[in-house]
Amino acid sequence: MQISLKGKRALVGGSSSGLGKAIAIQLAHCGADVTLMSRSAEKLEETLTALDRSQGQNHGYIVTNFNDYADHKKTLTDFFRTHTIDVLINNTNGPQAGTLLSKQEEDYQQAFELLFQNAVFMTNLALPYMKAQGFGRIINVSSMTVKEPQDGLVLSNTMRTALVSWSKSLSNAVAADGITVNSILTGYFDTDRLNNLMEMQAEKEGIVLDQVKQKRIQSIPMNRLGDPQEYGYLVAFLASEYASFLTGASIPLDGGIAKTLF
Repeated sequence: MQISLKGKRALVGGSSSGLGKAIAIQLAHCGADVTLMSRSAEKLEETLTALDRSQGQNHGYIVTNFNDYADHKKTLTDFFRTHTIDVLINNTNGPQAGTLLSKQEEDYQQAFELLFQNAVFMTNLALPYMKAQGFGRIINVSSMTVKEPQDGLVLSNTMRTALVSWSKSLSNAVAADGITVNSILTGYFDTDRLNNLMEMQAEKEGIVLDQVKQKRIQSIPMNRLGDPQEYGYLVAFLASEYASFLTGASIPLDGGIAKTLF
C-alpha cells in the first residue's frame, strides 16, 4: 500500500517542532501541500526546508500564537479568505502542567481557548469547502489522558476530553459529506514537550532526569518512547483515501501503556 496525498492541501498546527513537525514532514513526503502553523517564524522557516517538494508541492506557513485566541482567530480568518484545505490537523502546544488544586478559574479559561476553542474555530472554517467537495479529513492530536487522567495534567485532561467528545458528535454530523473526524490518543513520544514534563517531575521529586525517563520507559510495554516519525505514519493513513470508512475513532498510539479496553 502506497499512500498518495498529491493534490491535497493540509494545515498542520504546532508544526515547528515535535509531533506537529513529524506530521508535516510525513504529509509532504506523501505529496501533500502543507501549511505549517506556529508562533516562531524562525522555527517554521527551518521546518519548511525539511519538507519534501519532489512532487511539485507548494508549502507555506502561518505565524500565529495559539495562546492568543483573539489574534489567532483573526489570523486564521484572513488565511481562509484566500485558501481552502482538505486535511486539518488540530494540534497545539499543551497547557501548563499542574494539579487540580493548583489551578485557578483563569487557568481553565486559557486552556479551554487553547485546546478546545481553537480547534472548533479552525474546523468550522475548514468545513464549508470540505462539504462542497465531498472530502475532508479532520485529525485531532489528543492524549491518552482522556481515558486515564493524570493528576498533574488536569488542564490537558479536561479540555482534551471535551474536544474528543465534540469530535465524536462532529463525525456523525459530517460523515455523509465524505468527511472523517478522528482523534489520536498520544502516549509518550520523544519530544521536547515530554522532556520538559520529565524535567519538572525530576525537580519535584528531587531526582535526576535520567531516573524519571527510565521509569517512564519501563511503564511502556514496548520498553521505549515513541518516535515522532511513527506518529506521522498514522496521520498520513488517516488523511488518505484508505481511511475513508474510519471516523469517530479515538485511536491509542502509546506502545500499549493504556490499561483500558475502551
